[in-house]
Amino acid sequence: MAERKEVALDRAQVKKAVQALQAFLKSKSTPDALFLDDTQQISLLFTLWKVPKEAQTIRIPLPHGQRPDTDEVCLFTRDEPNMTSEQTQRFYKKLLEVKGVKNISEIIPYKALKTEYKPYEAKRRLLGNFDIFLSDDRVRRLLPSHLGKHFYERKKEPLCVNLQSKQLARDIQRVIQGTSLKVNKKGCCCMARVAHSGMTADEVTDNIEAAVQTVVAKLRTKGPMMKLIHLKSQTSVALPIYTSDLSNLSMLEKKERPAETPEKKSKKNKTDATVEGEEGKVEEDEEIPQLVPIATPSKKPKLEKPNKKKRLERAPKPAMAKKGKKSPSKRTKKAGKTDSRVKRKVRKVK
Repeated sequence: MAERKEVALDRAQVKKAVQALQAFLKSKSTPDALFLDDTQQISLLFTLWKVPKEAQTIRIPLPHGQRPDTDEVCLFTRDEPNMTSEQTQRFYKKLLEVKGVKNISEIIPYKALKTEYKPYEAKRRLLGNFDIFLSDDRVRRLLPSHLGKHFYERKKEPLCVNLQSKQLARDIQRVIQGTSLKVNKKGCCCMARVAHSGMTADEVTDNIEAAVQTVVAKLRTKGPMMKLIHLKSQTSVALPIYTSDLSNLSMLEKKERPAETPEKKSKKNKTDATVEGEEGKVEEDEEIPQLVPIATPSKKPKLEKPNKKKRLERAPKPAMAKKGKKSPSKRTKKAGKTDSRVKRKVRKVK
């Protein structure tokens, strides 16, 4: 924790960046936007030295509310036993009035969410009608399958609230006016909304300092991981308010290297000694090669004459069928055939 406290912001520099951003937003605003109360979000962009190994969601309480009072808030509750969805809705409305909660616009029980908002168009309409969604922590795990992916793509997933808390009004106010930072394993950049353009420069500066302190304290990483912090709106460029030193990167690299045990050190020394000894031996054994002239032969080498005695042996004659008789040759066979033909042609003379 002592290493993380070195992320110290210069308040004067942060305030200058906030004033410059507010001046830019005023120059881009139109007269119609003033009547519609069209405020823009102001966010902090955190850049880490390395990609985190674990995904994490950090809740950030802010000293000044970063949402205007005109934001619409929807609350998902569980189904009370032996009550219809309308009776459950009335029950929680009375509970919120007793606890002093006044910024909840709509209450939707879990049974009504499953039946009335089952079609795709109804879910899209629900997503567009409200700015923030809260849910009872007892039914939080059941909501993703009924809400759909669009709530999570637009970063409007419901935030958990304990409706059985004794200080319910304070808890709900902290959740609504606070913010959250999602740190994922896919990249080294993450963003959190900390203010809006309708706030004063001092209020925005206070929120920025509180957000940076909580993020640095709750980030599940060892050593200094914060590289850059920028301030930006939806339509502006990113203004740098904090830049880390390069010495932090060298510290991280040293921590990532595994510490050498005495066994490994002794093995390294032995291998180095053997390598040096082998190199010395090779240098001693090596001799300087000398150039020797190659003698050219004056006479051509005599070719060996083939021996007359060594001749190819003839193939053995085929064995006779019978010892006394010889097998007729081709010529005798042809002669016998001609004689028979001649004999046939000769006629007998009477």
